Amino acid sequence: MRAKASQLRFDHGAALRVPPPWDARSWQTLWTWLGEDARSVAEAAAVQVLTPDGPIIAHSGDWIVLSVSGDFHVAHTARTCDA
Repeated sequence: MRAKASQLRFDHGAALRVPPPWDARSWQTLWTWLGEDARSVAEAAAVQVLTPDGPIIAHSGDWIVLSVSGDFHVAHTARTCDA
């Protein structure tokens, strides 16, 4: 019997990184690429992306991956916390 992890398959097609808030050109590219699968959020430098697991918020620096199946996935990066 095979392990469950070997049954999971990650199919990647393309990826874009969520830009910093001041990069208007990259934000325009990201919004165009995401289309109807994205929603704006009140938080600066963040976007809500529709994924197979439901809506996920991606912040500046996170990667949004478009799989070959046509679904978006969010890969979060480490964030610093205010002390």
